[in-house]
Amino acid sequence: MTAVDDRPDPAGGDAWFDASRFGMFIHWGPYSAMGIEPSWPLVGGTAALAHSDAVAVADYYRSAARWAPPDDGPARWVDHAVACGMDYLILTTKHHDGFTLFPTDHSALGIHTTAPGRDLVGAYVDAVRSAGRRVGFYFSLADWHHPDYPAFRDDMRPYQFFGYPRPGADAWDRFHADLVGQLRDLLTRYGPIDVLWFDGGWERTPDEWRATELEALIRTWQPDVVLNDRLPGVAGYESYPHEQIVPFDPPARRWETCVTMDRSWGPLPVDEGRKSVAELLGLLGDAAGAGGRLLLNVAPVDAGAVPDWQRSRLDDIGRWMDRHGPALHATRPALRSGQFYGPATTDETTLYLWCPMAPAGPVVLRSVHGRRIRRVTVVGGPELAFDLRFSALDQLLGGDPVGDVVIDVPANATIGPMPILAVDGLAVDDLHPAAR
Repeated sequence: MTAVDDRPDPAGGDAWFDASRFGMFIHWGPYSAMGIEPSWPLVGGTAALAHSDAVAVADYYRSAARWAPPDDGPARWVDHAVACGMDYLILTTKHHDGFTLFPTDHSALGIHTTAPGRDLVGAYVDAVRSAGRRVGFYFSLADWHHPDYPAFRDDMRPYQFFGYPRPGADAWDRFHADLVGQLRDLLTRYGPIDVLWFDGGWERTPDEWRATELEALIRTWQPDVVLNDRLPGVAGYESYPHEQIVPFDPPARRWETCVTMDRSWGPLPVDEGRKSVAELLGLLGDAAGAGGRLLLNVAPVDAGAVPDWQRSRLDDIGRWMDRHGPALHATRPALRSGQFYGPATTDETTLYLWCPMAPAGPVVLRSVHGRRIRRVTVVGGPELAFDLRFSALDQLLGGDPVGDVVIDVPANATIGPMPILAVDGLAVDDLHPAAR
């Protein structure tokens, strides 16, 4: 297992998260062998998932009790993440079904019961660390298998989002002790952890979760860990409001959108609502152009392999990233709405214009100090001619006015989906205040 002090950034801290723009979400568990959604079929499905048909509780857990995949899956995911320029990965260490991918004395169902001596989380951590990427854990607070939660039964359908049965005080104390024990194992066995991605908290109140106490323990075990906003009562970066969608108005604080490649979190062959590479790159550009992060889900099958159609999209994104990575990494949002017809990002000296519709003619960048521009290029391609457009008064007065830039983009100048134009010479202070 990776040594406790073996970390990509020995300086620690969470500043890395501010510079990150792209991550990989991995939903993997016993549901992967069944080819169904994670957990939700247990309770009869949910309207938010198109293919979460009900599965009898006994059938679900009968299959879960046989799940014992090989350890080599994580290495394959990490290869894809590196090729795609992803900064961090988040693995479902325990979903709502209660199955733990790590050994713990505080879980009655997990890899330690189906394959004694195995630790899928440990294999994942080793693979992520060896590639110099950031380690993230998804952890569901809910546990539909734990008898003191209590466990879900078929006769409890239809599922009530905010009406899940509550146990007595003694039973809840026992459950909460196991919850703390699981978190302790996760956060003390694998060295520094970069992101703890909670979920499943809606069934209980902050007081019931003892959220303040949990946060204090988490900070004791992992002082620098980044938390999301799904532990009720604890402030974390925004993720809840942005599942499956990029916000039109960027939040004032850190945020992330988590998105599936189709409409499912699991490897469902029946789901034909598959997003194209162009659509996925559009989501990435929209998130980066608004100062957020895209957490893109992959849903490995039983043995850990990424389905062919998902792998094909990741390969295409990786090839795109080879050329366009500088327009994403460590950038900030650049322009206000109306200055350009697509997303825009910036580093210290270059403005990047993301083109959702490949241009075949003039592209107009509005209301900038155009005389400061040194050159305009297609990222990974040719230099482009441009002209400046000012008011008659500004032309008479000279100086350094704000005006429009008209960029000539020949039809054969761009290649593939989401080409990007690089405008060199416009520093952060020359742009919209939101970029500063």
